[in-house]
Formats: sequence, structure tokens, C-alpha cells
Amino acid sequence: MRAPLTTQGAQRLRAELEELKSVQRPAVINAIAEARAHGDLKENAEYHAAREQQGFIEGRIKQLEAELSHAQVIDVSTLNAGSKIVFGANVTLADMETDEERRYQIVGDLEADIKQGLIAISSPVARALIGKHEGDSVTIEAPGGTREYEIIAVAYG
Repeated sequence: MRAPLTTQGAQRLRAELEELKSVQRPAVINAIAEARAHGDLKENAEYHAAREQQGFIEGRIKQLEAELSHAQVIDVSTLNAGSKIVFGANVTLADMETDEERRYQIVGDLEADIKQGLIAISSPVARALIGKHEGDSVTIEAPGGTREYEIIAVAYG
């Protein structure tokens, strides 16, 4: 099965890939050449640090290229699921105990970033929400215990 990815997530990953290839890769190559010019490579910390950084950059480039080539990019603005929660949905939840509201978008595993409210489709929260509708209540098993939420709003795009 191909990993789902939102259009925005694919754009962010392509931008990161471009940055790695056009900016960071040439910079680390220059740093290696500069460190090499300092002579003895065995005890040259700058050289070893630059080589290690190069390894990270090349690894991330390979990872991004592979993920992007195998991903199924989905334009969530074209989805018309109404109030039903499916991949790509922007969901507003209200904690039934505290009335605190949280907003999440259900995205592919590759683009998940909880700080930005992007939760992976494979996460326990997303799995509990998929298939539910606006107005439903849902019980979510979280590391801090079981929480009850009401689904306030569901939007796409």
C-alpha cells in the first residue's frame, strides 16, 4: 500500500529535499574541502564533523526521495466527505471535562507534526476519529489516560 500524503505535506517535503540538495549538500562539501586543506585528517575534528554531517544529509535525501516516489498524494480540498472524518480532515475537538478545544488535521505518517496540529493517520487519536461525524463523542486512549472529546467541527481544504 502506498503511504498517503496531503498536497501540502508533499510540497513541504519537496522543499526540504531541494534545500538539502541545493544548499546544505554544497555547504558540507565545501566544509570537507576546507577541513582537508588543514592537513592531517586523523586528528581533524572539523573534517570528521563535516563528514558526519554529510552522512546525515545524504541519508535524509535518500529517505525523502524514496518516500516521495512511493507516496500517494491526495488533494484534500477535492474530498467531499461532509461531516464524516476521513484522511485529510481538519477536526476540532472539545475536551468534555475541561471544555478545552484542540484542532488537528489527519495527515500521512511522513508529514505528522504534533506541534503544528498534524496527526498521523496511524496514531491512536486519528484511528479513534476516522469514520466519526461532527457532533459525535469519542473516547481516546492517551498516554495520560482515557479522555472524552466531542467532535465540534469537521472541515476539508
